[in-house]
Amino acid sequence: MHQRCIGKSLYIEETGRGVSMEPVLESNAFFMAIEYLAIFCCGLSGGLMAVHKGYDLFSILMTSWLTAVGGGIVRDVLLGIFPPVGISDRGLVLTTLASGLVVAVIHPEVDKLKWTMLVVDALALGLFAVNGTSKALIYHASGMTAVFIGMFTTLAGGLIRDVLLNEVPAVIRDRHWYAVPSFVGCVLTVLLDKALSAGLVTFNAEMIGDVLIVGIVVAMRILSVVFNIQLPGALRRHEAHLPPVQPSRYLRRPVIHPQAHGSGVSGHSRRRNDDADDDGSRTSGGAK
Repeated sequence: MHQRCIGKSLYIEETGRGVSMEPVLESNAFFMAIEYLAIFCCGLSGGLMAVHKGYDLFSILMTSWLTAVGGGIVRDVLLGIFPPVGISDRGLVLTTLASGLVVAVIHPEVDKLKWTMLVVDALALGLFAVNGTSKALIYHASGMTAVFIGMFTTLAGGLIRDVLLNEVPAVIRDRHWYAVPSFVGCVLTVLLDKALSAGLVTFNAEMIGDVLIVGIVVAMRILSVVFNIQLPGALRRHEAHLPPVQPSRYLRRPVIHPQAHGSGVSGHSRRRNDDADDDGSRTSGGAK
């Protein structure tokens, strides 16, 4: 017994062990292709960093695997999916190992393709944003929860990679847009799903929309690097040219000038000394 779904929903399957409910996507091949492509892209970036550190083949493969599926493992744990697909899906595991082997063999050629790696990393960013948010919506997560889980899916793999390699996480180190495109992609995915649920778009149109969302995320990431677009940091007063703060006139203390006060005392003492000299002169004159 199968119950066909509309969009990101549930289907019921009757098996020999009973009736089970499992979340799937109606066009499973399309979204699985998105996930596998994102896995391979992230595995390349993680393995390349391990190569730069001079690690052995096992470390390269492990770094590729953790970078590629780390975000998915965090996503599945948050959604209560056990075991996570990062350790249970044979295809995903083999894809991560393949990306690590590719980097280990042709890393000099891959290292020269800096702009290509930037595009690959941006592509993985957009793919994971759509995939993670969509999977959260499958499990009936709210819009806000789906956005957070999509962000975790996008950023957790890179965080694990950088911590493992003793690097400042790229989400903090990179001053260009990194998390911002991911956030935009997650929000747009939620809005597109709401439009699908309301009947405003068809499922085929939603698939096209998901591809457009990935393109938006990739474009935002690449344009921020090309044109050096950065988010503003903390406000600094000496750079903002703010007017100086003037104290209230009721809080001002009277100004005392020590020099003027000192000169007044000196003049008074000088007059007393002059009077004493005059008296002495008269006394001495009278004695004569």
